[in-house]
Amino acid sequence: MKEKVEKTLDEIRPALQADGGNVELVDVTEDGIVKVRLTGACGSCPMGTYTLKTGIEQKLKQAFPEIKSVEQVK
Repeated sequence: MKEKVEKTLDEIRPALQADGGNVELVDVTEDGIVKVRLTGACGSCPMGTYTLKTGIEQKLKQAFPEIKSVEQVK
């Protein structure tokens, strides 16, 4: 599952990188929680939570219905 999530994140990365940021996959738990770290400009952006929930989480849930949520870790 982790490899599939990483491939989906690869589709999202160009948009984040265009604004000087990126996303790093930390873990995918057995209970459907994806843990990511926003880096670069995304890590300190006040809109980071919005990007995480409406961009990254939405895309991952569409691709993988078994994903319950996406959480940011430091």
